[in-house]
Amino acid sequence: MQRKVLEYILDNGEITTLFQPIFDISNHTILGYEALSRGPKNSPLEMPNKLFAVAHEHGLISELELLCRSKAIENFVKLALQGKLFLNVSPKTLLDPCHPKGETLHLIEQFGLAANRVVIEVTEQEKVDDGFLLLKTIAHYRELGFTIAIDDLGAGYSGLKQWSELQPNYVKIDRYFIDYCDQSEVKKEFLKSITVLARATNTSVIAEGIERPEELALVEGLGIKNVQGFLLEKPSQQPSYDFRSEQIQALTLKEKDQFDQSMAIGLLNLTQAQIGSETRCKDAHKLFEQDKSIISIAVLNQQSQPVGLLHKDQLTEVFAAPYGHALYDKRPVTALMDKHPLVVDENQKLDTVSQQITEQDFDIRRHIVITRNNKYLGLAPLRDILKHITEEKIRHAQHANPLTMLPGNVAINETIEQRLRSKDKFSLAYIDLNHFKQFNDLYGYASGDSVIKLLADVTVQACANSANFVGHIGGDDFMVVFDQTDAVAICNTIIEQFEQQSRVFFTPEHINNKGYWATNREGEKQFVPLLTLSIGLVEPDLQQCKNSHQVAALATDAKKEAKRYRHSYLFICKRRRPAPAVVRLTTNKRAI
Repeated sequence: MQRKVLEYILDNGEITTLFQPIFDISNHTILGYEALSRGPKNSPLEMPNKLFAVAHEHGLISELELLCRSKAIENFVKLALQGKLFLNVSPKTLLDPCHPKGETLHLIEQFGLAANRVVIEVTEQEKVDDGFLLLKTIAHYRELGFTIAIDDLGAGYSGLKQWSELQPNYVKIDRYFIDYCDQSEVKKEFLKSITVLARATNTSVIAEGIERPEELALVEGLGIKNVQGFLLEKPSQQPSYDFRSEQIQALTLKEKDQFDQSMAIGLLNLTQAQIGSETRCKDAHKLFEQDKSIISIAVLNQQSQPVGLLHKDQLTEVFAAPYGHALYDKRPVTALMDKHPLVVDENQKLDTVSQQITEQDFDIRRHIVITRNNKYLGLAPLRDILKHITEEKIRHAQHANPLTMLPGNVAINETIEQRLRSKDKFSLAYIDLNHFKQFNDLYGYASGDSVIKLLADVTVQACANSANFVGHIGGDDFMVVFDQTDAVAICNTIIEQFEQQSRVFFTPEHINNKGYWATNREGEKQFVPLLTLSIGLVEPDLQQCKNSHQVAALATDAKKEAKRYRHSYLFICKRRRPAPAVVRLTTNKRAI
């Protein structure tokens, strides 16, 4: 029966090609499209795994691959897709003596597609007996102008050996290493090793199978710029033609405050089995017995919403009692489950969750239930939550300014670097107090500290209703990263509020005189105005500025311009790129 369906497909060309974009998140472009073949809809051979397995079984894999390849090239050209076409090719097919040679070249010439736009993906999941012959075949494809990729790196037989021998242009990491990589130290280390090796061998890495924003954030942080997966776009017959703004929003985790983002409860989610509310107690008991590591199981209704949490120790205690099995074996788990577990959305901040935990009498051994769009996502152990909160608080405190407890230089640089990597448009304001040293000398360091705290409070308050990052460089210097277009208005608010509120630190006489006399460093008397602010505001060019130091230098230059004025001043810098390096030519006096 299946052979007849397969022969029908081959005779009538009944293959549908879906295309899934591969995004270059560094340059905001589409690198290319992977061609994915499907059999006739609703047929037993619709899905590729079954389709190719049956073709292998009946010795028709070569014919099927040629048909899929032909359809992929034809549809790629018809759709006028840009970038590269990624074609999956089995090594066994390449080495099959019956497989016609030169057919791929013939197909691209027939449909008018350049060879350098085609990437031959060699899957790593199949064992190849004749490695030398495979190398010769790949070398032949290269000579014809094709590009080479290893697919499913890490899933197969030869791994790094195949990478070393084939010297591919691209390696596609198997989705196993991407799935929940943000929660696995082993997967993180594997991905780090791959990126290091890729840089050393001048190979481009593609992370495929990305389905969660956290996975995307991790691979992006490791410097992997080519990504593919359902989170970005599912395979379709009409894929996207370009990198749209709504895709950019899906691609980047808008970590406006890296510390706050790292404290979302969803990052501690553990995907665990769940049971329906109609499950009998004896069946639940078997699950606990089969997997000793499970201590709690979420109970869901028919809409996949959590209605309770069943605890292993409570169930075991009931069954250990006389007649326990007789009384509860056939009863539903709803009779014994905790009907009021703590249920929170994955985006809930850990500080908020921690407050809910402390307000209720929770056993430290228990779990809380995490949801996404009101549906069950997983569990998080209370111990892990409290441990993570403690660690993050310590990390935050280590890098925070001790006077204002605002993020310091490390966090400021990380925030700028993240926006440069993701190409998110932003502005940066450098805020500096004027005449602070003279004020500190006259009124004392305690008043000086109070003024700095006031400036911190005013700045944070002005940014309270907007998604901006406020950092304290040190002393009387602050920086604000603006992600929206309200930077100028907020800077003017900061100046206005600070000038108004800082008056409480001066004597009425000094306020009336709009300043005071003080001795400068040379011992001379000079008139010092009241405290004012200088703010330099820049909007860096995301293509020209390569790192946070260049952006900070831009803001520093803008702040210096603002300090030319004796009163508070906001200088909006028009220059958006780093200043050119100044080269000093030394003169050889002997040659004169």
